[in-house]
Amino acid sequence: QVQVVESGGGLVQAGGSLRLSCTASGLTFVGYTMAWFRQAPGKEREGVSCISWNGVSTYYADSVKGRFTISRDDAKNRLYLQMNGLKPEDTAMYYCAAGGDCSGSWSNSLEYNYWGQGTQVTVSS
Repeated sequence: QVQVVESGGGLVQAGGSLRLSCTASGLTFVGYTMAWFRQAPGKEREGVSCISWNGVSTYYADSVKGRFTISRDDAKNRLYLQMNGLKPEDTAMYYCAAGGDCSGSWSNSLEYNYWGQGTQVTVSS
């Protein structure tokens, strides 16, 4: 049984930082593209970033480029998202996803097979 669990969310002031973590079990983690998505109230789920199965390729949404960094630790079956320079518009539920392809269509949520329950990030102004 595959389980994907996010952690690290919280309340932070604008300009602050958070580091999200995601642990995946029940799958061969090293063989999966991993990604972060987010969904704010009343908005569609959007891709934040992805990292290829071998860590070579990464993609970022334009809105987070230069502020967020995705990484993975295959030995621990763990995915990370370092978020710096947070803005109120980054407020959302953040989800970890496994599957898909970290290439041109990486932000299509339909391509991902496994999802976590999400961790809430709230940025105050």
